[in-house]
Amino acid sequence: MKKGFFIVVAIVVAVLVVATIGGSFYMIDYALAPDAERTDTAKSFRKLVEKHPEVKPWLDSLNQCGALRDTFINMPTGERHHGYFIRQESGDRSQERKSPVAIVVHGWRDNAIKFMMIARIYEQAGCNVLMPDLHAHGLSEGEAVQMGWKDRKDVLHWMEVASELFGTNDFIVHGVSMGAATTMCVSGEKMPECVKSVRFIEDCGYTSVWDEFSYELKEEFGLSDFPLLYATSLLCKIKYGWSFGEASPVKQVRKCPYPMLFIHGDNDTFVPSEMVHPLYEAKQGEKAIWITKGTEHARSYTDYREEYTQRVREFIGACSCVPSVASGKAERRPPLTPPRSALPLGLSKNLGGESRGGSDHP
Repeated sequence: MKKGFFIVVAIVVAVLVVATIGGSFYMIDYALAPDAERTDTAKSFRKLVEKHPEVKPWLDSLNQCGALRDTFINMPTGERHHGYFIRQESGDRSQERKSPVAIVVHGWRDNAIKFMMIARIYEQAGCNVLMPDLHAHGLSEGEAVQMGWKDRKDVLHWMEVASELFGTNDFIVHGVSMGAATTMCVSGEKMPECVKSVRFIEDCGYTSVWDEFSYELKEEFGLSDFPLLYATSLLCKIKYGWSFGEASPVKQVRKCPYPMLFIHGDNDTFVPSEMVHPLYEAKQGEKAIWITKGTEHARSYTDYREEYTQRVREFIGACSCVPSVASGKAERRPPLTPPRSALPLGLSKNLGGESRGGSDHP
């Protein structure tokens, strides 16, 4: 009788272990697998214009004068990463170097193209703009999504690249969703020597990867953290070198000495709205918060486009942007660059990558 009981227990335990292991592999693929269409840039541009038609004249203008360019660089890890950039052109090189660089960081399983409506805010405010494709997103290499944690190191490297590319040491880092988590993770790190001034804007980021996955596990599947989340976090550590617990924007924000603006919709059910409050409370020093009413996940710009633009401009208004930023009247100055085919940047020599002019948007 006892023997039979232990056999049953052993079978049950074995089934649970196998189910947990299988569930862990499923969950890590569900959460961290790259978008199968991530390299389809033409489709991304079409989606951007469909969702934000106001950007089309701006994109057309950039494309006409060859101001929207892209580049590939080699990361310290050896991976090849991709990004878009827009340089402010005034004909006065010393003045151009006074313009800060805004680094716009995209969300989960998205790419830089889909967040160019944010880049437009900064370009029209007189900033240089850099829009990287994160690891395993867009045209950047990578096996799995990193949820902003290891991406923080990549963004720090992009800051060094941007300093060399634009000749400035003044930075703004603005991220949405996973890009906001990335932004907060960057904020707690020691900045590269080339960075003399930096401000951060996070829009609907999560407190930690553990918290976000725990929430989704309950909401989507009705499951508790144990044992699946623990097992999946361990699997992530083994496969990719990081765990859900260590990937903690809120811990990074506690270490951040730089100004930060927090934005979150009060009807966000993907990254729950209440996450913004412990993030805001964790931040010491200069900070501001804006809760957008009735807004779902990552839609604050869409729902409040003019106010979003104005609040961002006000936040960076005390910085070294063009004087009209604070008044909200800044407009794009026609670039003085020749057509993109006549303007090679030679980044393959200087930055370990290759530069390309223009892009395949409509």
